[in-house]
Amino acid sequence: MRERGWPAWVLAALLGAFYVDLYFYDHLTPLARALWSGADKWTLYGLLYTLAVLAGGVAFIARNRRSPYHVRRTLVIMGVQLFLAFLVPNWMRLLGGKDFYFSYLWPLKIEYFYPETIFGHGLPFALYSFLASLVLVPLLAFFVGKRWYCSWVCGCGGLANTFGDPWRHLSSKSRWSWRLEMVTIHAVLLLALVTTAVVLVNWGIGKQHPTFASWAFKVQGWYGFYIGAMFSGLVGVSVYPLLGTRIWCRFGCPMAALLGLIQRVGRFQIAAQGEMCIACGNCSKYCEMGIDVRSYAMRGEPIRRASCVGCGMCAHVCPRGVLRLENRPTRAF
Repeated sequence: MRERGWPAWVLAALLGAFYVDLYFYDHLTPLARALWSGADKWTLYGLLYTLAVLAGGVAFIARNRRSPYHVRRTLVIMGVQLFLAFLVPNWMRLLGGKDFYFSYLWPLKIEYFYPETIFGHGLPFALYSFLASLVLVPLLAFFVGKRWYCSWVCGCGGLANTFGDPWRHLSSKSRWSWRLEMVTIHAVLLLALVTTAVVLVNWGIGKQHPTFASWAFKVQGWYGFYIGAMFSGLVGVSVYPLLGTRIWCRFGCPMAALLGLIQRVGRFQIAAQGEMCIACGNCSKYCEMGIDVRSYAMRGEPIRRASCVGCGMCAHVCPRGVLRLENRPTRAF
C-alpha cells in the first residue's frame, strides 16, 4: 500500500471514483439526508474529510509522539478542520445563513473575493476575508514562513499531513519535477489573479456589456471546475498512494505560490550544520514537497526554498540533529 503496489493502485482508483461521483452525480445525497435532515452531498463530503483528518491525525501523533512540535502542529490542524472548516460553517447553515469557512482564504478560496460572496455574507465576513488575505497572510509569511498556513491551518495540507502521511515519501525529488512545479504553480496563481480581476470588472460593467459578462461567467466557471474541483480535489487527493500527498500544494495551489514568493525574502529558513551530516538521506526521503534536503544539509546551506511548507519532518527524522527550523532576522538589502 505504501510502495505503489497493487493495493495502492486500487485505493487511488477508489478515491478517484469517489470524487468523480461526488462532482458529477447525486448518489451521496440520499445517504447524507439519511444521516440528518437538510444535509446534501457536500455536507457528507465535509464530514468524511474531517473524519479522515481526525483519524489520520491520531495515527500521526501516535507515530511521532516523541516530537512535541509535531504533536502541537497536528492537534492544531485537527482543531481547525473540526471547528473552523466543518462545525462552524454547518452551524451557520443550520441557523439559516450562508456557510463561511474561516480557515480558507483568497486566493485558495478564490470566491471569497467575488462581489456576490462579499455582499452575500455581509460586512464582517468581507472585512475578515480582506484583512486576513491581504494583511495577515503576507505578514505571517514574512516572519514565520508559509508553514503557519500550509502546515498548521490549511485543510488541503491538513489532509496531506494526517490521512496522507504514510505516502509522503513518494513525492518526486527529480529536477524535472521541480522545474515543472515552478511553471505550473505560478501559472495557476496568475490564473487566479486574472479570474478575480475578470469577475470584479464584470461586476462593475457587466450590465452594460452582456458579451463581456457572458465571457466572464465562463472564465469563472472554468477556473472553479478545472482548478478548484478537478486539480485540487480529484487529482490532488486520488494520487496520494501513487505520487505523494502534496501534488496540489506543489504544482497548483495559488496560496502556496503567493506565500512562497513572500517566504523567499522573509525570515524563515531551515538551518543546517553541514559538518554533522552523515548523508543518510532520511530528510530528502520524507520531504513531502520533493526537496532534496540532503544536498543542502551536506553543504551546510540553509534551506530557503519557496516550496518548503515548514512541516519540520526533515528535522524530526534526522538522526544527528543537523536541521533546525528558525526565523532569523533578514539580511540587509
